[in-house]
Amino acid sequence: MTFGEAVKTCFSKFLTFSGRASRPEYWFFFLFIVIWNIIAGVIDWQFFTQVTTTETDTTKSVAATSSQPVQSIVSLIVFFPHLAVAWRRMHDTGRSGLYALLPILLILGAAAVLIFGIGLASSFQHGGNLDILFTRATLLVVIPTLLVLVVSPLLVLWWLTRPSQPGTNQYGPNPYEVTQ
Repeated sequence: MTFGEAVKTCFSKFLTFSGRASRPEYWFFFLFIVIWNIIAGVIDWQFFTQVTTTETDTTKSVAATSSQPVQSIVSLIVFFPHLAVAWRRMHDTGRSGLYALLPILLILGAAAVLIFGIGLASSFQHGGNLDILFTRATLLVVIPTLLVLVVSPLLVLWWLTRPSQPGTNQYGPNPYEVTQ
């Protein structure tokens, strides 16, 4: 599969979460996303960055701000096609497509632990025994969670680089063995 074929396939199957996607299909589309994000970043920097300079008697400060509208539009355009091809790529390695969402789900879980754990601790008397107990319990849960948050994207990346499962699996035929 060539670069152009991969991009065309991913956009034509932008909501197809069934079947399998080969490694070239996924990684060429990923390269397409990286290239377009770089181009969008340059456009945002060139046209949408505002530099403000303020001077006082002793100091001079410069601040640049950008709302990155072009990168936001590019991200919205490629979100579902990228999710769909990652889902199909997981199928190609014999795994459920839900594994592509693993880092996002873990981030949401860690946020819930922090919000509810620290929020619950703050409802008790500040410095009391229950406040300290819930704060320490939250930290005991958050520390391993942060470790998992670091490891999970690397695990998903490793799964995305694995070769296709030979033959037909529960998600369909091997994309290398299917005649076009």
